[in-house]
Amino acid sequence: MRKIALLPFVNALLRLFFGLFYKKKYLRGKYFEEKTMGWYWAWRGIKGKLFGDNRKVPWPVHTGTVVNGAENISFPQESIHVFQVPGCYWQAIDARINIGKNCHIAPNVGVITTNHDIHDPRRHVPGKDITIGDNCWVGMNSVILPGVVLGENTVVAAGAAVTKSFPEGHCVIGGVPAKIIKTMEK
Repeated sequence: MRKIALLPFVNALLRLFFGLFYKKKYLRGKYFEEKTMGWYWAWRGIKGKLFGDNRKVPWPVHTGTVVNGAENISFPQESIHVFQVPGCYWQAIDARINIGKNCHIAPNVGVITTNHDIHDPRRHVPGKDITIGDNCWVGMNSVILPGVVLGENTVVAAGAAVTKSFPEGHCVIGGVPAKIIKTMEK
């Protein structure tokens, strides 16, 4: 009984400490209040926050993951775990990335909103928003390219290059470029 009574106090102390590094609104939700993983992620992410690529990111990020354009990324608090996967690259420099609820991202996934100009690789073309719907699962070594919309319950097979949208969702997509492999019941 005593341990349960201390939990809110301990969470408040942890939120106060980690609030020195991250915005406090990102230190809430099930990973911080119902589970302890959030505090572990916050601790592990301090190195990247202070010395690494993620200095401007206001939430905990795995040190092996890079987030560019954090101000253009939106996600529900229960999906903060997608930034704890090693090797991922989130790039939202001049367009938005919108992530739905209960999404899962495997290691080494790239989500990029802009690309190089094919006529002059030193330049970038204008960015396009990316939306990943609720309950999506993006497999290892996949890339989601500018302008893609994945409808809810979309599974992206490992190694896929998603170059076009699948807004209807409820499907498994894969290949280079990705195409529908299987549809699922709604």
